[in-house]
Amino acid sequence: MVDLDLSDFILAERGHPYEFFVVGQVLRHHWGRTITAADSIQFSTSTCAWNPLYLNREFARADGHPDLLVNPALLLCTAVGLSVEDLSESGGPFLSVDDVTFQRSVYPDVTITATSMVEDARLSSSRPDNGIVTWQTTVTDESGATILSFRRTNLVRRSSSTEANATARHDRKGRV
Repeated sequence: MVDLDLSDFILAERGHPYEFFVVGQVLRHHWGRTITAADSIQFSTSTCAWNPLYLNREFARADGHPDLLVNPALLLCTAVGLSVEDLSESGGPFLSVDDVTFQRSVYPDVTITATSMVEDARLSSSRPDNGIVTWQTTVTDESGATILSFRRTNLVRRSSSTEANATARHDRKGRV
């Protein structure tokens, strides 16, 4: 058996430091995600969201919809997930999601994409190695129609603390 020394591996930092974000900056998140009926049904049953509009096609049709509705909580969770790579992958506590607005009903097989704009960026008064960044995220379907928007705030490491934290991780007993 090979004795593996993890301290030989370099930690690959991901995400952006606080200094990357500028008020007014727009970030278009990656390729998006197609949400299927199976996605919505699995999410709804896994989260005990027993609303028949998400689970029963005939019930949804009787209520005037052309198909099942996609669970809006799934849309929100997916949109946050689409934005992680650009906004918060470098870590830091997730502080809030505010002003969530669902613009219209969404049906299976919709492909969503997300774009975020930096609304606010300020240094943390209690954590000098961090900043606090707020983004306004807009989620659209394949036709470009807005289906969801929300504000999200995270604590984001400053670039100097990112380097210091990487060094500290390597210094602790030689482990990453």
